[in-house]
Amino acid sequence: MRLNRILLSSALVVVALVIQVSVLARLHLPGAVPDLLLLTVLGLAMVYGHVGGALVGFGAGLLADLAPPADHAAGRYALVLCVIGYFAGLIKPENGRLKSATGPMAVVVAAAVGSTLLYAGVGALVGDTAARHVGLPGLLFSAALYDLLLAPFVVPGIMWLARRADNDPLTESGPAAKAGNISAGWLSSGTGLRVGGQRGGLGALKAKARTRSVRVGRIKGVKRL
Repeated sequence: MRLNRILLSSALVVVALVIQVSVLARLHLPGAVPDLLLLTVLGLAMVYGHVGGALVGFGAGLLADLAPPADHAAGRYALVLCVIGYFAGLIKPENGRLKSATGPMAVVVAAAVGSTLLYAGVGALVGDTAARHVGLPGLLFSAALYDLLLAPFVVPGIMWLARRADNDPLTESGPAAKAGNISAGWLSSGTGLRVGGQRGGLGALKAKARTRSVRVGRIKGVKRL
């Protein structure tokens, strides 16, 4: 990943985690907690692709595993968000731009349900049975509902920031690119030379130079007479 992507992703992930832990988790809503960190990973993955989405998801999940008050094994949520970020990046829209809201909303619901199931499944493998006591169907419904309601206010803004950070004017439309276009146009039209046929152009110049020298020689000869 490029440096601008790393810096932006790190800042967004930290802000999302702080808001989720200090604000959303203290609302004590019934069922699951609105997963702002998941929505941030989805927004970045749908711009950066599957590789970038997996990397961002792993880093965000690992940070959530280590941040207090984490009460589960480290690496558990990192695995979940890494998988979610990878699959979300596979359905990256063309040029990172959304054509409609139907597809992203379906992705949010699938990610909320999938992350909850995957988190519970990994917990069952390591001996954590908390999901059974809380009630898995209620967690799935509340997670999908909360994330779906929060997504229109988070995912489009995250994608806009990611696209804006990727637009590098120095490489796309900066002075260097303009100078290259101007020089190419000048070589192809302004001087009468063709870039692909430089030999023919040089030969024409040599012929013109010879003609001029012959004319000069004739003029000098006339003067000598």
